Amino acid sequence: PCWRVEDFVVAQECARCSSFQAKTIPACSPTGFIEKINCATSNRDEFKSCRSAVMEAHVFWRFVGTMMCVAAVFAVLVVCRQRVLDRKALEKVRKQIESI
Repeated sequence: PCWRVEDFVVAQECARCSSFQAKTIPACSPTGFIEKINCATSNRDEFKSCRSAVMEAHVFWRFVGTMMCVAAVFAVLVVCRQRVLDRKALEKVRKQIESI
């Protein structure tokens, strides 16, 4: 591709590939988004795979939400486990006191 060896100008901003483009343009495969570029020296129009800022933000917030849910689940598990251990310790102390 010319954009790897030449300077280029972005002719069309990063946009989601249509179903037709996804089947016909190989650059759509990696991310599902492409931008149209014009190489300066050879004056060729080509498509280049790109990452959408909106898509990246959506993926980031999905990750943050998932991690918050996982953290909440493990916090509840820690509290439950601590209560079980406290109960066992109190029972052990109670049995020791009764045996005196």
